[in-house]
Amino acid sequence: MPAAAISSEILAKYEPVIGIEVHVQLLTATKAFCGCANHFGSEPNTNVCPVCLGLPGALPVLNRQAVDYATLASLALNCQVRERSIFARKNYFYPDLPKGYQISQFDKPLAEHGWIDVPTPEGGWKRIGITRLHMEEDAGKSIHDGLADSATHTSLDLNRCGTPLVEIVSEPDMRTPDEAWEYVTRLREIVLYCGVSDCNMEEGSLRCDVNVSIRKKGAEKLGTKVEVKNLNSFRNVRDAVQYEIERQVELVEEGTAIVQETRLWNPNENRTYSMRSKEQAHDYRYFPEPDLPPLVVSHDFIEATRKAMPELPEPRRARMIEQYGIAPKDAQTLTATPEEADRFEAAAKKAKSPQRLANLLLNEIGGRLKALELEQAQSPVSLDGIAQAADLLEENKISSKQLKQLFDLCFEKQEDFGPVYEREKPEQISDTSALEKIIDELVAANPKQVEQYRAGKTTLAGFFVGQAMRATKGQANPALLNELVTKKLAG
Repeated sequence: MPAAAISSEILAKYEPVIGIEVHVQLLTATKAFCGCANHFGSEPNTNVCPVCLGLPGALPVLNRQAVDYATLASLALNCQVRERSIFARKNYFYPDLPKGYQISQFDKPLAEHGWIDVPTPEGGWKRIGITRLHMEEDAGKSIHDGLADSATHTSLDLNRCGTPLVEIVSEPDMRTPDEAWEYVTRLREIVLYCGVSDCNMEEGSLRCDVNVSIRKKGAEKLGTKVEVKNLNSFRNVRDAVQYEIERQVELVEEGTAIVQETRLWNPNENRTYSMRSKEQAHDYRYFPEPDLPPLVVSHDFIEATRKAMPELPEPRRARMIEQYGIAPKDAQTLTATPEEADRFEAAAKKAKSPQRLANLLLNEIGGRLKALELEQAQSPVSLDGIAQAADLLEENKISSKQLKQLFDLCFEKQEDFGPVYEREKPEQISDTSALEKIIDELVAANPKQVEQYRAGKTTLAGFFVGQAMRATKGQANPALLNELVTKKLAG
């Protein structure tokens, strides 16, 4: 964190202004301008050819699937798709860019003027504008550590050169680290639901750069912008924004000018470090790509893409809340990815109570997984097993206590719910006459407590319920037992 702690009173004098650039690798089979495989994890420098290596005379050919995906993502982000866009050369020298330029789009991008709505702490929504979405190719990767000669050499893996990207540039509409976190979270969900990228931040298929500046509250002029790179998780986005706000406030308060620069985030130290001065657009000497004609997408193609749009996260949440009666917070969690939403819906359509299914999945199973620091895929209890448990609970065949015990056994034995239930086969007692007989015996054996109850000490009902539960070894139907106890004690 900054050298000196910044008080909340000082921070309150300033307004942060935050914009985010998100690079998304498209999930095409081949690269943007050649036929090389677009595949993560191959041996270094095996998915390369004269085009992506920038050899003389090699000409790019645009990948049609990349255009389809970029158009779909643009529409899902509420952008206006330009029917005629232009590719440009973005010129800069870096070892992992063998051509010496990156094919990108500049003044005429594929799409502009979009937006994403993000939730606010007050329970409303805030609209974050999207300036543009443009297509480009990725650079290679410089490897600075992890190899035998890393102390003296940097290695280059050019497999990533030419991977198709879309860059999504937000308006500087965010004002808090939490808004930045919500924005990138919602954007990732939308892209995932479109199926155009796997958005795997660990593999680099979704990368974020944040731009942060501060200004005095009420001022209109923007402050000096600082870009922060190397953000490979949404938590890092939030933490880096918070750090930069505090660092910049500290500088201004001590009378030091903020330098426009690019900084790197170090997650181990929770701070940013200066990397280089920030380039301006003219530094890249953009000019139209001479080897590619203008990209023309027809109005009919745009409308056909719009009609083929999959159900997006927010509409799906709203439908699931209405259709299954689940809570908004549960719907948010259950729809984090389309695969999770699909699995839940498949089970919910057959479940006797989708609400109970959601509760068991998120709380009973989710709580155990969280305590054990496991992912959902590592759960011994399948969604079918959870659905079976939910139905048994709904039919009053087992009690909540019995269910917890069964789930504990599932995790202890690393078995699914079905086999554990069949082996243990606990039964809930819902026979009214059998329970009344037990309660009658308890009432007869505890006349003093009955008298106290009827004199107004109604909390003693819990005593009789507990005794009845003990007598039935925890197998009595709790709701029915409570009802019968209250009725018997009332006389």
